[in-house]
Amino acid sequence: MADAITEGAAKLQLDEETGDMVSKGELKKRLAKRAKKAATAKAKSEAPTKAAAAPKPAAEKKEDVPVDINAIFKEGFLDRVYKERPVKDVYTRFPPEPNGYLHIGHAKAIAINFGFARFHGGQCNLRFDDTNPEAEEEVYFTAIKEIISWLGFTPAKITHSSDNFERLYELAEELIRREKAYVCHCSDTEIKLQRGDEGKRPRYRCEHAERDIETNLTEFRAMRAGKYAPKTAFLRMKQDITDGNPQMWDLAAYRVLDAEHHRTGDSWKIYPTYDFTHGLCDSFEGISHSLCTTEFIQSRVSYEWLNKSLEVYEPMQREYGRLSISGTVLSKRKIARLVNEGVVRGWNDPRLYTLIGIRRRGVPPGAILEFVNELGVTTAGTTIQLARFDQTVRRYLERSVPRLMLVLTPLRVEISDAEPTDLVIPFSPKDAAMGTHTLHLTKTVFIDASDFRTEDSKGYFRLAPGKSVGLLQLPFPIKCTSFTLAEDGKTVASVSAEYDRSGAKPKTYIQWVPEDSCKVEVRMYNQLFKSEKPDDVEGGFMKDVNPESETIYADALVEPGFEEVRKRAPWPEAKETGESKLGEGGPETVRFQGMRVAYFAMDSDSTPEHTILNRIVSLKEDAGK
Repeated sequence: MADAITEGAAKLQLDEETGDMVSKGELKKRLAKRAKKAATAKAKSEAPTKAAAAPKPAAEKKEDVPVDINAIFKEGFLDRVYKERPVKDVYTRFPPEPNGYLHIGHAKAIAINFGFARFHGGQCNLRFDDTNPEAEEEVYFTAIKEIISWLGFTPAKITHSSDNFERLYELAEELIRREKAYVCHCSDTEIKLQRGDEGKRPRYRCEHAERDIETNLTEFRAMRAGKYAPKTAFLRMKQDITDGNPQMWDLAAYRVLDAEHHRTGDSWKIYPTYDFTHGLCDSFEGISHSLCTTEFIQSRVSYEWLNKSLEVYEPMQREYGRLSISGTVLSKRKIARLVNEGVVRGWNDPRLYTLIGIRRRGVPPGAILEFVNELGVTTAGTTIQLARFDQTVRRYLERSVPRLMLVLTPLRVEISDAEPTDLVIPFSPKDAAMGTHTLHLTKTVFIDASDFRTEDSKGYFRLAPGKSVGLLQLPFPIKCTSFTLAEDGKTVASVSAEYDRSGAKPKTYIQWVPEDSCKVEVRMYNQLFKSEKPDDVEGGFMKDVNPESETIYADALVEPGFEEVRKRAPWPEAKETGESKLGEGGPETVRFQGMRVAYFAMDSDSTPEHTILNRIVSLKEDAGK
């Protein structure tokens, strides 16, 4: 019997679209038919129209071909940026503010800055823009460093804007000496008036701009000494208020803050602004290409003005379009509300699009890098639907993780004529290098309760009384001979079956697990919000929360091969992205495809006694999307 099952299984192959086990010849015919159908549909969709045809997206590449994550540096915007300044020593930086957790939009900035330097044989610094002690916390510094490492990048140096506080102060005094900065005592209302009103009221400078150098130096030193309270004095750069760009309208360079800094303590009473700090720190670090998002495009003129005014080394700033995701929220304030009101478990909840949440859900870092590359880099902003992100993740997992059988709601099935048999099952039908594992088949197996009905009906092809269904990896279908109900008289407690040896081909195949399977808790995640634009919903984004964003299956079973998957994680392709650098046994690296169910990863809440699995992404895109 054992030999017959093994031999029979070897002659059949899984049709992944239908779940059928069919002969190699039949599978070949089906695939050819589908390919022809897909080609016809594609030809129709690409037929010329009055509007210009859109460029073919990278997402249409074959699923089994990895995306070149360096493609964005070889052509297009980033290639042109390099050619503007084709220096031998490329030096970039990623400059996050340590005032919150990074989100999916930051992944693009990380991939661009670190990837651009690596592609050109250069270096990239991680520079914390820590000039606002009122909002910075140590937990954010740590989380940012871990995420960069997880994505496979290593900073040449880890620096802080605060490393340069004394040097920045000295240059602020030098700017005063060059009559390009002054201490101002105007209120917010007065400054707003000074900015004018186009066509109605001209712009003008305040009277403090006419102070002499010595007075400004004295006042600035008094600011440093703590003479002034917050908002009563600040240093302004004396730029060009006739320029049409607001970034030249005498921006603030220093302000007074009554806050203790995480690195410098209470030694400073004044702190430099982003507009004063960023360009100068780029200069100090010898940055060749300062790459940032287009929200800073107007700031380029003030960036260049400051470096020229102080006659320091001048980096080149260029701007690319930022990445946004629809169907979720990325604002720190909004996520904090979701966390504080208990809608989600924390900032790393798998339903959030913080990078720590995406990581916990089980999304591989390599999939994120492929996503960035598929979108490309231009000066236009990009808002992407969640389904597009899921599509990339799904394609990446398809070729990189093993497959196991899992049932969410186990239903016991007793196969009366089954004999104990060891089945050798491949981890992947497409990649023999993933190896095999053994399943111990006995009379008792478990199927998903959703695959059994007490009464048959038209169009239903799974198990029912007197009806047969195929079991994945087995050549013989099983036929239900009877079933028993639980004490409530409604729930099916168990099913009795026998092998169907009639030779009739079953309409479909279902997954099953053996008696010695692992009990796990499965958290099935759906979109956190019901609409594409939660902020536009009447009453605000909190009114748009999806009450069915999480469904928990506390008694799910996964086949014993899971233990080997856990021991070997992360699997070979994942290691190539640098993921193994952060700890090869990390729970989220234990990933697999639950056949006919979804892709899963182990959750960080798991313990040796209790394994929890998160759904990473569905097997197919939902038709509604």
